[in-house]
Amino acid sequence: MAGGPPKALPSTGPQSLRDMPHPLAGSSSEEAVGGDSTPSPDLLMARSFGDKDLILPNGGTPAGTSSPASSSSLLNRLQLDDDIDGETRDLFVTVDDPKKHVCTMETYITYRITTKSTRVEFDLPEYSVRRRYQDFDWLRNKLEESQPTHLIPPLPEKFVVKGVVDRFSEEFVETRRKALDKFLKRITDHPVLSFNEHFNVFLTAKDLNAYKKQGIALLTRVGESVKHVTGGYKLRSRPLEFAAIGDYLDTFALKLGTIDRIAQRIIKEEIEYLVELREYGPVYSTWSALEGELAEPLEGVSACIGNCSTALEELTDDITEEFLPVLREYILYSDSMKGVLKKRDQVHAEYEAKLEAVALRKEDRPKVPADVEKCQDRMECFNADLKADMERWQGNKRNDFRQLLVGLADKNIQYYEKPWSTKL
Repeated sequence: MAGGPPKALPSTGPQSLRDMPHPLAGSSSEEAVGGDSTPSPDLLMARSFGDKDLILPNGGTPAGTSSPASSSSLLNRLQLDDDIDGETRDLFVTVDDPKKHVCTMETYITYRITTKSTRVEFDLPEYSVRRRYQDFDWLRNKLEESQPTHLIPPLPEKFVVKGVVDRFSEEFVETRRKALDKFLKRITDHPVLSFNEHFNVFLTAKDLNAYKKQGIALLTRVGESVKHVTGGYKLRSRPLEFAAIGDYLDTFALKLGTIDRIAQRIIKEEIEYLVELREYGPVYSTWSALEGELAEPLEGVSACIGNCSTALEELTDDITEEFLPVLREYILYSDSMKGVLKKRDQVHAEYEAKLEAVALRKEDRPKVPADVEKCQDRMECFNADLKADMERWQGNKRNDFRQLLVGLADKNIQYYEKPWSTKL
């Protein structure tokens, strides 16, 4: 960031046994997370190479472990059915507490996933598990394969976050944590995806790696089925309403890409200007030591430049941490929507091909063949789900960009209203 070299994320390091907090110690629900503490294969590997003292502070459970929270979860259970935006919420998911794990073979970050729910699909009212990025990626792939007619929220890119080099810095990890938290909240708010069995497993499973291995055969079968549905056909022309959606997505992504590039250039120029200011201010302070009558006003100029530097750094950080991630998320969102639209087109093309095949047979069949009816049902399902998800996405987009642009305007107003002149 503009404020200097990125800070390193605190690593889980060795501790003596007496310093290790008991998982049930403390009075708060966050510190009272207990239950099974079976480590994941990743942590077992780390311990086998001499990292046996690797722990997760704050009473968290090791990666790949789920556990109910303390008895206070009973109170939380009674407080879940809050009326938000006119809808009753019965599932809450948060991503927090990133931890760095240093092993002999690799270094990675895990995040704590806390789930509270009153749904009957969950055996417990509260869960706490730790997941790494590749687990989120697995979840998204499973959702795409099992719910091909729905828009799956995008994940942040695995390695590239513009302006950040160290992927283990506090800034990078916090930016990713926010993006992962938003990813899960998008799924949680979806009336279909939130009930997906893979999502349930992601939130609750003690050993997600074991589930991944068990699901390989099923994943392959589903993948072949989707490939059959989406391959081998070409739609002659989209219906007008879906053609309009495609045109809108193309223009939307193009405009956002342009804004993103310009914003990146502005931030780069502001950072360069900030470096110059930091070198410029101390010159006046040094100069004041050589002057008698001018010492006080020169010190005032130096202080004013220092205040300008601080304010500019805050503004640049706000744009980098709040504005750019939203732009990037919606660019990725438009790509995801285009993918669903393409699948819909291919199912529509399959339906047209089957109708043509029936017509070419020149047989007197008053009843439509069953395979044609099934294909028509798939197409209508795609149409309904895609239009519903597009409407929901448009609503989220309006709210997100309204908050984003109003917040950005407020930050700029605050920046230019700073009383720097009073320091002179």
